[in-house]
Amino acid sequence: MLDERAKLLLKALVERYIADGQPVGSRTLSRSSGLELSPATVRNVMSDLEDLGLIASPHTSAGRVPTAKGYRLFVDTMLTVQQEKLPQLRIEPEQPQKVIAHAAQMLSSLSQFVGVVMAPRRASVFRHIEFLRLSERRVLVIIVSPDGDVQNRVIFTESDYAQSQLVEAANFLNAHYSGLAIEQVRERLKTEVDTLRGEIAQLMQAAVSASSEAMSASQGEVVISGERNLLALSDFSNDMDNLRRAFALFEQKTQILRLLDISSRAEGVRIFIGGESHVVPFEELSVVSAPYEVDGQVVGTLGVIGPTRMPYDRMIQIVDITSKLVSNALSHRA
Repeated sequence: MLDERAKLLLKALVERYIADGQPVGSRTLSRSSGLELSPATVRNVMSDLEDLGLIASPHTSAGRVPTAKGYRLFVDTMLTVQQEKLPQLRIEPEQPQKVIAHAAQMLSSLSQFVGVVMAPRRASVFRHIEFLRLSERRVLVIIVSPDGDVQNRVIFTESDYAQSQLVEAANFLNAHYSGLAIEQVRERLKTEVDTLRGEIAQLMQAAVSASSEAMSASQGEVVISGERNLLALSDFSNDMDNLRRAFALFEQKTQILRLLDISSRAEGVRIFIGGESHVVPFEELSVVSAPYEVDGQVVGTLGVIGPTRMPYDRMIQIVDITSKLVSNALSHRA
């Protein structure tokens, strides 16, 4: 357990390193900590902090830098978020894709790091469905979701249907199943198939499978903005291996999606510090994230990805405000 003096010195060291990006020496820490301690005393405390794995000494410098463990202790017990005056921010209620894109750009612009937003998870529900005959046994299925998104799928049928038959099948589906989840429609068709004409039943079952695929394909998307901001950071520009690994992470997106999915299960802002878990794959990156809602239900997550040497207090404020703006825009869309 750290005593009060060690906590104050660790806090001063982390804040100094975040501000300057240079390893912090005992003389600098002695002056900036506000404690009347000699450099020799500071060196002894720093040695204790190093033994605890909270700070480390780069081999090229006599100064110290925080470790992932040190950042975590700082974030969990020492960080105070000052309400900084941000510019007037607004996200207009629009189609979800536009809201998400705007939010990613806003996060990137305000943080000067990388903004990421997981697209809203939607229930696989259709509001309206249409069939259009393309050619013999090729039918275009047009599925409209409750929020107005349109998905198209081409299906291949066992029989060749006239357009009048396709209209009849679409009318039946819209009249009896509109507003239900795709899986509910699938289950009901199993029990009601005997009451339908055979060819219509086959067509609707094919359409339900296509609808399920279309809805699934629209899930799990992540919008990323501002990757090029990393090029301006000495943390990455001086180390091409780190830069390549970071860009590979953004291209692959799978790990980012997994991290954002974990974040959506928590309330409020969460901070993931690189190197302390398998979710953030390497030590030089940290993530500040928060879930957002539609009509009181959590449907996705957004956040900022940047160097572990980021001003966490400012990032928390940026992410928190943006999540509220996105929630409001999506909940009040006409």
